[in-house]
Amino acid sequence: MSLEISNILAYGITFGILIMSIFYTFIRYVYSRELLYFSYFVMQLFSLFYIAIYSELFNIPTLYKDLSLAFAIIGAVLFSISFYEGEFTPKIKNYQDLIKNSALVYLVLLTVFYHYILFEYLPYTIVYGILLLSVVFNLRQGFNPTVFYVLGWFILCLLLFAFDMKEYFIQTDSADIVLIAFAIEALLFTTSISYKYVLLKKEALDYQNMLLQQSKMAQSGEMIGNITHQFRQPLNNLSYILMNIKKRYENGKIDHEYFNKKFYSAQDQIQFLSKTIDDFKAFYLPSKHKEEFRVKEAIENTLRILSADLKHRGISIHFEFNTDENIKVYGIKNELSQVFLALLTNATEALRDREEARISIDVNASSAEVIIRIQDNAKGINPKHLEKIFQPYFSTKEQGTGIGLYLVKLIIEKSFEGKIAVKNQTQGACFTLSLEKVI
Repeated sequence: MSLEISNILAYGITFGILIMSIFYTFIRYVYSRELLYFSYFVMQLFSLFYIAIYSELFNIPTLYKDLSLAFAIIGAVLFSISFYEGEFTPKIKNYQDLIKNSALVYLVLLTVFYHYILFEYLPYTIVYGILLLSVVFNLRQGFNPTVFYVLGWFILCLLLFAFDMKEYFIQTDSADIVLIAFAIEALLFTTSISYKYVLLKKEALDYQNMLLQQSKMAQSGEMIGNITHQFRQPLNNLSYILMNIKKRYENGKIDHEYFNKKFYSAQDQIQFLSKTIDDFKAFYLPSKHKEEFRVKEAIENTLRILSADLKHRGISIHFEFNTDENIKVYGIKNELSQVFLALLTNATEALRDREEARISIDVNASSAEVIIRIQDNAKGINPKHLEKIFQPYFSTKEQGTGIGLYLVKLIIEKSFEGKIAVKNQTQGACFTLSLEKVI
């Protein structure tokens, strides 16, 4: 194989690896909207332009080579800062720390200098230098994508230095060592970014779980009020039962039939109280166990929690199933109950001081979906707020947290892979949930 064909093949392999890296990172950016992926995409895109001009395989003015280098440098700086983990400056408590960190910085500068001498491409040297500082200043952070990347480059540079490989490539007219730098850099960081994506996804999931629990705690005051309403009537009934038994006993008129009747009445009230405690406990306990469950159960669990409060506020509930009542969906039941609770609680707030207040819950189904509509007659939502209503921390209430409806959307879309929409109808707002049906 001639030298010219060998070089063209080497450039082709390098172009292919860079293009793969660019597409992979761009797709990650589209799904995550993270600066990390966009800046790396920019750096690699202009690096591709740079190496294309550098190859002299295309008739492109060298001016564009300098422009490509400038944009690649900007992308490299943004990327390395967004990928950076830990502290930007070392912690120095005594002279020993000063000496140690000074030695480490000196080692970094030497390594970075040799990195540039080897590959002569400033963007990659900038990334390597900043991330190497990240590692040496945060040695106790443990293994992470930055360590993987830095160690990879360090081993490569060490081998090239030990075997004087740059001189070898020059003397033998082998494939340009810069091509090796581009190809290996793309492979190393694509691997590191994949690992970083897993970490970011885990962090996002942990954050969502934290928000879910915060939302539950933010509603704890309302829940205590609901528990009070739920408990008051059964406790009154138990009090009346005991008073009646006492009165009959004092008059000597108690008999076996009367005692059994009151005993079972009291037992019914106690079971109701126990069931109420179980409902509230299930609502507050975090759960990630997915299962098939009946939609009707999730709605009824929420209505049991809210029933006393709705009665106290004078709000009537119209709950209608226009499909099989045993219809099921797949997911986490108490999370769907959380969705219903948030939507119904918002509706009850909107219906404050409203005469003939009413909430309707209608459940329908298509061949593939369960469609749930929750509508009130509170005159609707301000049209300018409709587009923002599911955004995090947006609230129209003075004391609102702005995470309730955001979490509702998150649960429906992520946990149930469904859709949620809201629109104003004649009398009020209507929320529509579309969930995949268990066939």
